[in-house]
Amino acid sequence: MNKKAIIFDLDNTIYPVSSIGDQLFAPLLQLIHKSGELNDVIADLRSAIQRKPFQYVAEQYGMSAELKNNGLALLKELAYEGHMCTYPGYESVRNLPQVKHLVTAGFTKLQWSKIEQLGISDDFKSIHIIDRMNSDDTKKDVFNKIRELNGYDIAALLVVGDDPESEIKDGMAIGMDVIWLDSLNLGYNIPYVPKVNTLMEVAAYIRSNFG
Repeated sequence: MNKKAIIFDLDNTIYPVSSIGDQLFAPLLQLIHKSGELNDVIADLRSAIQRKPFQYVAEQYGMSAELKNNGLALLKELAYEGHMCTYPGYESVRNLPQVKHLVTAGFTKLQWSKIEQLGISDDFKSIHIIDRMNSDDTKKDVFNKIRELNGYDIAALLVVGDDPESEIKDGMAIGMDVIWLDSLNLGYNIPYVPKVNTLMEVAAYIRSNFG
């Protein structure tokens, strides 16, 4: 079936977090190092915070409440002001005829700074930032809000993202078609979920399968 709208994730879907991660998260990693906690897994932490929300990483690695709260306070005020580039092939999805919406999870100030540095805000009919500091919404909740506000049928929507445990899982849970952009080459497949590795392949798949 043809699609009326595409919902995109941001981090590791439209741009690679690794391109800014070392600079962006340096203050947080310094904070963790100074705390004396988790220094034996700092390399794993560096990788994890570029793929998952900080709250999830803090719980996964057993951070103390004090360190977690200090990290949250730091990240809440963080913004990125350096140069940023989208993944190659972004123009190919930008030029697709479908209406586009952006749904991303993270700290509001930080996520908006990325969107501004990338210069992509005008590409989307709506932009939704799920900030766990002030909202209990999941991506599934936001997908449903987009559907209801715009009068879309489930079958008319498509979700594109990199995280099998977030937007891919949530989109499938409410019956939406999804495309997994495996930009990090995680090395496995999900049954019945189309997987591609580049934005050019995303655009080609949409044109071939959804009009």
